[in-house]
Amino acid sequence: MEIVARTLAEPGALGYARLAGRARLRCDLARKRQPVVHVERIVDTGVDARLPRLVPHREDTGILAPVTAGVATYLGGRLLGVIPMLFLMSLVVFAIVYLIPGDPVDAMLGQDAERSAREALRRELGLDQPLWRQYVGWLGRVAQGDLGRSIRAQQPVRTLIAEKLPATLLLTTTAAVIALLIAFPAGVIAAVKRNTVVDLLAMVGALLGVSIPSFWSGIMLIMIFALTLGWLPAIGYVRITTDPVGALRYLILPALTLGSVMAGSVTRQVRAQLLQELGRDYVRTARSKGLREAGVIVRHALRNSLIPAVTVLGVQFSVLLGGAVITEQIFAWPGVGQLAVNAIVNRDYPVLQGVILTVALLVTLVNLAVDALYVVLDPRLRLS
Repeated sequence: MEIVARTLAEPGALGYARLAGRARLRCDLARKRQPVVHVERIVDTGVDARLPRLVPHREDTGILAPVTAGVATYLGGRLLGVIPMLFLMSLVVFAIVYLIPGDPVDAMLGQDAERSAREALRRELGLDQPLWRQYVGWLGRVAQGDLGRSIRAQQPVRTLIAEKLPATLLLTTTAAVIALLIAFPAGVIAAVKRNTVVDLLAMVGALLGVSIPSFWSGIMLIMIFALTLGWLPAIGYVRITTDPVGALRYLILPALTLGSVMAGSVTRQVRAQLLQELGRDYVRTARSKGLREAGVIVRHALRNSLIPAVTVLGVQFSVLLGGAVITEQIFAWPGVGQLAVNAIVNRDYPVLQGVILTVALLVTLVNLAVDALYVVLDPRLRLS
């Protein structure tokens, strides 16, 4: 019979300990596992008593109710915090039109167009109205999913982004998977083999991944694997639904370019947090109980060190969405990054506004997903 409780030892004639708080009684009779009996409190029955009297805990239901309410409150607060953030982002995106030099009317008609045609187009676009009225009208259209029309392509911006967004999401997701496959094993091994050659090599690799710019590493990968060895294509894109094998060959180099930067940051974070957890008391207790070292690291220390690592992972994934612009230009990857660069060159302001707003919305969704993952990893958030 095992009683799990907090004991407060007191000196006495018989040397008994007074037990307080909630305890858990586990019985294993005749090698047959019995259900766990929850105990509300243990009452001392006197000095002559050999065992305290157990008062059972009768609240067998209702445990999930406060957990669900706590999770709903936590996530609801995060969702409410998104509203002012989206409002500020809309202000920044709308102001881009007036911060970038040039006139959208000149970009559409050219500087040699007649004055009457320019004024007519300006009235059609609403550029002759006060700034606050332009913003209110633009925000109302965006709330309905209308991002405007492209000046150059004369197509809805929503259609252009829908065509390019899957390629960017495929690239960034693959890069994140590659980074995780590299970062977590490297960080764990570096923490376990601290101050060894393995630790030094892992930290040097992580430092190189963080320090080397993506455009340089992308060019080096093209020179080695495409031009010198000829194993992989240098540039291009194939839809994964058309040719999965061909799409994978075109995907490897740009995904490695993006994933190496993310892997370096996550590796350093995993190592630092795991070293901190390995020095705590509960790890020494688990080792003293005879648990295997792999179980102590994976089931206990690594699990508690995941929350800071998830934070870095969410931030780095958001960086990938923005940093994919350079990588897409190097590898001629037809994503939203390439669409944004073309919009800047052509002064296609509606497309640029739509791309920035879409990327900002994706970053916000990633942050919400990280907050929801906190609830899964940290029981304190579910119970608070």
